[in-house]
Amino acid sequence: MAHGYEKGRLDLPFVGIATFAKRAYVADWDAIDADFAILGAPFDAGTQWRSGARFGPRAIREASTLFAFGHAGAYDHEDDVVYLGPEVRIVDLGDADIVHTDTAQSHANIAFAVGKVLEAGAIPVTLGGDHSITIPCIDAFAGQGPLHVVQLDAHLDFVDERHGVRFGHGNPMRRAAEKPYVTGLSQFGIRNVSSTAKEGYDDARARGSDILSVRQFRKLGTEALLARIPEGAKVYLTIDIDGFDPSIAPGTGTPSHGGFLYYEVLEFLAGLAQRCRIIGIDLVEVAPDYDRTGSTAILAAQLLLNVIGRVAKARG
Repeated sequence: MAHGYEKGRLDLPFVGIATFAKRAYVADWDAIDADFAILGAPFDAGTQWRSGARFGPRAIREASTLFAFGHAGAYDHEDDVVYLGPEVRIVDLGDADIVHTDTAQSHANIAFAVGKVLEAGAIPVTLGGDHSITIPCIDAFAGQGPLHVVQLDAHLDFVDERHGVRFGHGNPMRRAAEKPYVTGLSQFGIRNVSSTAKEGYDDARARGSDILSVRQFRKLGTEALLARIPEGAKVYLTIDIDGFDPSIAPGTGTPSHGGFLYYEVLEFLAGLAQRCRIIGIDLVEVAPDYDRTGSTAILAAQLLLNVIGRVAKARG
């Protein structure tokens, strides 16, 4: 009693185990009872330059504890809405197992984990890892379609094959477009000297992809952007942190200047949650060792919690 425990725990962000937003850890993937399930996919063997995104899930979880105060939810005075109240059930499943140097097995393990979330009727929120982890994430949605993929990214990631590589972080949108249950792609933020050659853009557009740079995104504005995405569509959302400007997200393997700022993305995603049915989310390419301030991981955690809150609110 002398230690104040009669009042319960204050449980500050730096105290305790760093699960995502300090939500409950569920080790038994056959006993998932939640609205949203957080899954780590710490695989970065698909990178073509700077590795380190394998440490992304751990960094995002650590950063997310900043936003884990109390249990009353997050009041947004601009919207006059409380998000992420106790009725929004979020659990942390830990990580899919990664087998070093074995892309096929690692990806299979990620797909299995996402499949378990879908079996439980929850929305998977996967923390990368490099962008190749989106391949097994979308693989797991077989039978869940049709779905539309919305990608926020600096890079098109539409390479079919390069020197035999088909499952690296330059390939995920090409692999997604091949799925019969993926009926369209919106690829926003694509800019500058990219990893995809002109034929990649031609291929993407021929397959129905809608490609916009950051400048085009800003010029159109939120309402016009949302109008480009089929209303009521089931959407898989994939966010590459390098879609943001490196001035606010330096902790990534392939930074590209001229990127998004926070509020323009948040406003778009808030509208997307209202217009469409978001059924899966991943956030990839946080490589924390390139950002000693930790702000990149904080941006990732803050964005995810805001998006989860808005998806939950849109679903009532």
